[in-house]
Amino acid sequence: MSSATLEMESIGGVEDTLQYRALHTGAVVGFVLALLLFVFTLISAGNSSEACIAVSALNAAPLSICLWSLGRIRREPEVYTGRPLAVVGALLSAICLFGGVAYGSYVYATEVPEGYMRISFNGLKPDEIQERGGVKVPPEIAALDGKKIFIKGYIRPDSITVSHGIDRFLLVRDNNQCCFGDISSIKYYDQIDVDMKGSRRIDYDQGVIRIGGVLRIEPENLAEGPGRPVFSLEADYAN
Repeated sequence: MSSATLEMESIGGVEDTLQYRALHTGAVVGFVLALLLFVFTLISAGNSSEACIAVSALNAAPLSICLWSLGRIRREPEVYTGRPLAVVGALLSAICLFGGVAYGSYVYATEVPEGYMRISFNGLKPDEIQERGGVKVPPEIAALDGKKIFIKGYIRPDSITVSHGIDRFLLVRDNNQCCFGDISSIKYYDQIDVDMKGSRRIDYDQGVIRIGGVLRIEPENLAEGPGRPVFSLEADYAN
């Protein structure tokens, strides 16, 4: 056998050994999504139970992608690589999905103090039929006048003059422009005038505030303008 033939066989063997394997796109996409949602899940866990549950549920997407990628890589190992990325992505997604939903559900089930009724800003708004009929406060909410309720919202910054030891403030449904803009543009069902009773005080926080107390409803205040909220709360609980 000639030396030229030996050289060609040697080169062919090297090419077979160095056969290219592609990094599976799904493994990369799944890992990146899992990492991003891991961060957002942690942030939402410190915000509200509802947000934690909603964001945690999104982890089902990267988990599915990573598991699908692992299947492709396992079936075609000579074609694809990227198994470590897919494994880490799947683990992160599974932890956030199941752990986040479980944590958010637990917080939601236990955050309302005993003796308080949970309501939300969504419930304060009358539906279309009620609005056409001139109903300003939904009957189920009107029935809570004078009773203890629990609600979550945000402190409107311009409703306070100090950042510590606050005894009165305006609680709004969110921290977007619709509730932090011109006070005259805020709907009456998107705000509650909170008066901390007794020695109870709170400090300003940009995050969600959990408030409980006796709800007072005065629909006649609609005629007085935005300076006279329809809903007020004599608060004796804050967290």
